[in-house]
Amino acid sequence: MEIGKKLKDARMRSGFTQESVAEKVNVSRQTISNWENEKSYPDITSVIELSNLYSISLDELLKGDEKMMEHLEESTNVVKSTRKLIGAILLNIITVILLVTLSMFLPDRSYYLLVVFCLAIASSSVLLYQMIKRI
Repeated sequence: MEIGKKLKDARMRSGFTQESVAEKVNVSRQTISNWENEKSYPDITSVIELSNLYSISLDELLKGDEKMMEHLEESTNVVKSTRKLIGAILLNIITVILLVTLSMFLPDRSYYLLVVFCLAIASSSVLLYQMIKRI
């Protein structure tokens, strides 16, 4: 059984409305609806709060839902996201050093400026993407 159905069933058994659950978990009623309809998934803190609120074990709530497990693993894997962020920062540093070094040896500066601009945008985009993902 998927987590959305489990959450809805547990809420109904407990006699709560989506609004009352939303207030207790500090999210909007629409968020509760999205979780129950599996349009989005709760974070681990919310799963624990819901587990306590509905008096249902985390094991019972999470077992059997592969998508939810993937979501939790991805959202809580700090080491993996930190490595990606460090990699993006190093890529930016190496790109800048490489570009400065190459600028000394390239005679045609106009072509070089175009290449520098493209590489700087690409490496900055990777860094920005990794920073936004962490937020």
